[in-house]
Amino acid sequence: MKTLKEMLADARQVVPEQGPAEVKKRIDAGESLVLIDVRDPDEYRDGFIEPATNISRGFLEFRIGGAAADPATPIVLYCQSGLRSMLAAKALKDLGYENVTNLQGGFQKWAQSGLPVAKDRPMNADQIQRYSRHFLLNQVGEKGQRKLLRSKVLLIGAGGLGSPTALYLAAAGVGTIGLMDGDVVDVSNLQRQILHTTANVGRPKVDSGTEMIRALNPDVNVIPLPTRIDVDNVLDIIKDYDLVVDGSDNFDTRYLVNDACYLAGKTNVHGSIFQFEGMATVLAPNQGPCYRCLYPTPPPPALGPRGSAGRGLGALRAPSYPSPYPPPPPPGHVPS
Repeated sequence: MKTLKEMLADARQVVPEQGPAEVKKRIDAGESLVLIDVRDPDEYRDGFIEPATNISRGFLEFRIGGAAADPATPIVLYCQSGLRSMLAAKALKDLGYENVTNLQGGFQKWAQSGLPVAKDRPMNADQIQRYSRHFLLNQVGEKGQRKLLRSKVLLIGAGGLGSPTALYLAAAGVGTIGLMDGDVVDVSNLQRQILHTTANVGRPKVDSGTEMIRALNPDVNVIPLPTRIDVDNVLDIIKDYDLVVDGSDNFDTRYLVNDACYLAGKTNVHGSIFQFEGMATVLAPNQGPCYRCLYPTPPPPALGPRGSAGRGLGALRAPSYPSPYPPPPPPGHVPS
């Protein structure tokens, strides 16, 4: 019978290892890898690496098909110190999984490196009842709901687009919502901006919106930001959020938010509406074009609203602002 030392030596012959910084870089780049925490559930709840799935070592061979059905799927395993996960990775190799990596030093080294650690807090009885319909959805479930409760979303604009967005984010249980708007509620807003009421006319929109969100879902931590976004504050503000929702109403702000999200590596959910027409686009860094890639230059002022953020566009956008996509063809262009 082989000793543990011999088993680990055999596993290291076939399983590559990567350090915490390398794995973090792969995650940040949006690589479609499957990260699996093979520790026991109580260890996982005390702290884990986003976006890991917890499949404890004793169940790995039975449940791996649900996490990675394709044997070619890139998989990264980790445990507390890197030993259990090394043996687990060898087991997956033996099952035919081709692209399995072990996190060198495990969770312990990850945390010691100062990299972000998430913690699962058990939901209380009220939360279990409130989000019970989410638990029935395979795409959300209890794990997804806990992730929503840990999430931080910056919502730029508390108007026609921002109002329903804020309410749905709050209802879904997004844990932190940054609500940014420098305007006050006007009576003419009330036929479409459902975040506000008649009693709030004349009040800052972020104050009115904060009260409405907290009344809908007390789980949500609302951060009111009663200001307009500009080149001086945009990068400092968005750095604290996982995702940015741009509900602004002018092109200058849209380009500014796009440039900042690109530079900060943040996903930008962009929406716009005109009368009975609307659109929504998810602009994820390194996974497709950005807003400026799709629309390299703003339209002339006569064709759309302009804001006060325009002076910041050139300052944020480096001269070599890279786009992996060619510029759109000129009007009337016929492909050869």
